[in-house]
Amino acid sequence: MKRPGYIWLLATIVAFMYITTLVLVRAKNPEHIQRQAYERWQSGYLVAKNNQQAFVNTSNNKTRPIVLSEAQGYGLQLIAKAGEKGWARQADFGKLLNYYLAHRDYVNGRQTYLMAWRQKYNKHGRWVTDYNSATDGDLYIASALHHAAVVWPNRSAYYQKIERNIAADILRYEYNPTTQTLTVGDWVTKESKYYYLLRTSDVMPDVFDDLYEISHDIQWQIVKDNMLDRLVILSSQHRTGLVPDFAWVDEKTTSAVKARTVASIHDGDYGANACRVPMMLAQSDDPRAQKVLNKMMRFFSDQYYITAGYSLEGRRLVKYQSNSFSAPIFYAVSCNRNKGYDNLFVSQKYIFSKPLTEKNYYDATLTTLAALEGMNN
Repeated sequence: MKRPGYIWLLATIVAFMYITTLVLVRAKNPEHIQRQAYERWQSGYLVAKNNQQAFVNTSNNKTRPIVLSEAQGYGLQLIAKAGEKGWARQADFGKLLNYYLAHRDYVNGRQTYLMAWRQKYNKHGRWVTDYNSATDGDLYIASALHHAAVVWPNRSAYYQKIERNIAADILRYEYNPTTQTLTVGDWVTKESKYYYLLRTSDVMPDVFDDLYEISHDIQWQIVKDNMLDRLVILSSQHRTGLVPDFAWVDEKTTSAVKARTVASIHDGDYGANACRVPMMLAQSDDPRAQKVLNKMMRFFSDQYYITAGYSLEGRRLVKYQSNSFSAPIFYAVSCNRNKGYDNLFVSQKYIFSKPLTEKNYYDATLTTLAALEGMNN
């Protein structure tokens, strides 16, 4: 029996609508993941200090919060990214910025534009500041301001002024003129045993470019060149391309530090600091950054699964996985497709398979950063 033409037309329309719906669902799914991650991070880790200030809590205990300059920088970055998508207001960014401005470090009695690295309650229940700065936190804050000036152009002059002041103070207080690289904080002086210490995750070529753009100070290009050159040397020392959390860099040598030189037994391994390196290099078009990134990403691509830390020779330090290690890898492969390690885009997507943790600030924050940036590619 011949079916009327309108039935075939109806079937075609239904099929078209079904396929269109599937496409729309797939297209919207990344945005759903992004927004869900951001909102869960916001509710789990952002704390209002008062009506004018807010901070990122790095402690699992909400009644005993701990603030780190690194976390404040990440928080400002996330809010600027969320603001670009219409999920955060300028006032939200302003509250975290106000907290940073109220907790700047002092050097020789002068208040700087570097953030004091930690605030917490002491044993008497008083909110106290641990002075000295951490270079990574200052770089993150400066980077967030650079982005915020684009997201909220009506405040761009204000944000750019603060960014310029941070750039100047980093070179004034967190810089080694002998190696022309950044130190790990303003507490590192020429007399310090850590004067020649490099934290590999402080190698941020895109941020250095931004600071050069805002300051017009050629020293930022020199810093970028010297720090990338050191990272290339570290990468070349092992077939894996992995770099350590910390390294010694002086006029003649570049080498991983020994265990317990700075903070832990894994100071000389690919650990909780170095795990951010893929994220720091992901969007740089500098050939040296790409060389280091591609080599370590190919090592990860060959692994059955990626664990939370490796020796520089490629031995697993633990058996478990961690979002802190996988999120930067997902972020990096998202920005660098068709480079020979696309399998990592699928394998590391597991970080979005369950709700964002509310018990690990570092995991949650790096996962949210990977979602807001990596899911766009």
